[in-house]
Amino acid sequence: MKSILTSALFAAALLAAARPADACTGITLRTSDGSPIVARTIEWGGSNLNSRYVIVPRGYTQQSYTPEGIDGMRFTARYGYVGLAVEQKEFIAEGLNEEGLSAGLFYFPAYGRYVDFDPALKERSIADLQLVAWVLGSCRTVDEVKQAVGQVRVIAVDPRASTVHWRFTDRSGRQIVLEILDGKPCFYDSELGVLTNSPGYEWQMTHLNNYVNLHPGSAAPQKLGAVTLSQFGAGGAMLGLPGDITPPSRFVRAAFYQATAPQRPTAEDTVLECFQILTNFDIPIGIEFAAGQAPTDIPSATQWTSAADPQNGCIYYRTMYNSAIRCIDLKEIDFVKTAYRDAPLDVVTRQPIEYLKIE
Repeated sequence: MKSILTSALFAAALLAAARPADACTGITLRTSDGSPIVARTIEWGGSNLNSRYVIVPRGYTQQSYTPEGIDGMRFTARYGYVGLAVEQKEFIAEGLNEEGLSAGLFYFPAYGRYVDFDPALKERSIADLQLVAWVLGSCRTVDEVKQAVGQVRVIAVDPRASTVHWRFTDRSGRQIVLEILDGKPCFYDSELGVLTNSPGYEWQMTHLNNYVNLHPGSAAPQKLGAVTLSQFGAGGAMLGLPGDITPPSRFVRAAFYQATAPQRPTAEDTVLECFQILTNFDIPIGIEFAAGQAPTDIPSATQWTSAADPQNGCIYYRTMYNSAIRCIDLKEIDFVKTAYRDAPLDVVTRQPIEYLKIE
């Protein structure tokens, strides 16, 4: 028990306390008939997250970690789900359940604040890194998420760790963002469908107004006294779109890329569009570190990218080791009969290269 808890405490602190984790980017696209596709990246430049996919059947019971042990809230899955976990199989960062509810966590350093852990209330306390798993097993809609979160105490396993915030989307396409501020859950309706990290969601939406001058297409020539100014190439009307990797800049860039994306007729086409957009948010490992200090055992700070199709019950992913898109179809899983399982996202940790034979 002690070794398991020590491992969990280390993983929680590792994942949330250090700066190289602060780079998740989420977008939402819709098909021609309005069906939502939610997609995101997950970054961690410090080390390999050893990410896994997890299949959780109905009736599977878990217990939350607390600072004192694995003795927090017990929860049993009413609905089966598939999750993508980081560091430990219990820490699901993104997932989709059989009722079409999508849930994911995004790092939120320096702005959130949970309630302090109270041992007398540990039976109602759930670790922030396990909230996605609990919600996916318990809820069908974002309204149910709101009601459920109001009945628990979200805590940190390690008090030194950063906080996270969450995005939830149901089959109807309605999406909410949850941030816990001064110990109180705050929900925001996310009509835009974009999420990154700190500062908070309201600030990010206000900050978008600084880019009111940007629009897709070409910039018309303008006279500056006797001189005519004209764009150098395509996309001149987007001149000024921020290109750095800070959360505010990624939020703005994601919002404009998402808003200008062609609307696709099918869910699968829209999933592919999401992956094309999010390729622009892959972060090279060296940019997060001083020269010569970047880890050499992982190829990217963007460790995986995922997309979820709530209407059709499919979750997709690609990784830093394999850019091929893989899919888990929840409709093919009998969540009554299947057993709990987890497996690594990649068996081979090297990008495959296809050599063409030229005759």
